[in-house]
Amino acid sequence: MAGGINMTEQRKVRGLVGVEEAGGSPLVSVVIPIFNEEGILYGSVVELVSRMKEFDFTYEILLCENGSSDNTREVGLALERKFPHVRMLNYGSPNYGAAMRMGIVEARGKYVVCDEVDILDVGFYRRALEALVFDQTDFVVGSKLHSQSQDKRPFMRHVASKTITTMLRLALGFKGTDTHGLKAFNRERLLPVVGHCIVDKDLFASEFVIRAEREEYRVLEIPVAIAEKRKPSINLVKRVPNVLMNLFKLFVAIRIKG
Repeated sequence: MAGGINMTEQRKVRGLVGVEEAGGSPLVSVVIPIFNEEGILYGSVVELVSRMKEFDFTYEILLCENGSSDNTREVGLALERKFPHVRMLNYGSPNYGAAMRMGIVEARGKYVVCDEVDILDVGFYRRALEALVFDQTDFVVGSKLHSQSQDKRPFMRHVASKTITTMLRLALGFKGTDTHGLKAFNRERLLPVVGHCIVDKDLFASEFVIRAEREEYRVLEIPVAIAEKRKPSINLVKRVPNVLMNLFKLFVAIRIKG
């Protein structure tokens, strides 16, 4: 939505999202996988809750902890006690993709936003939800590699993102520019796609976007500005074997078996 929306449309958005879903459910669920984030989790969520006051709609924040070895779980529980909007979920073992899937399944909102604790881009929420509420798309991806994006991460992180996107294009026919990072979608429409996904860990997010694209859902990429607050919680090199294994698994499932 490069040009934004006019004041009449803004009032319409507020009117549409300033209510709860049927049964008192929140309109928006923010899903945040967390792993060994004790250093930034508390401050980041407190800031996010404060920023969410900019909106009229009801929401929940799902902290999807997965196998942390530090005090992330305890910090998350403290946030759950402090804020009625926060729910703490536990997967039990380090698995980013499984944690994200758990959050999407457990979400109660009509719209789901998947964010990262070291990003928390409320501006993305606004732009993505405008497109979703007006039914201009089913799925919004905040692309770090969009021509208008500002990727302020370390150079090798940017190279890694471009490399995985190239691999996804060659192996799976992906047509977009990015699959990881910020996402927002109509939960009811996209939940069947989540059920079709067969891999977890780092490539669940990629498979989710690629399957949505292949199943002809309307996928919209928008530019984002990314500046992470800390180094990756899992070393990039250590991710490579699992990424390659799951990429091969997806290649067989999608390209060979169809």
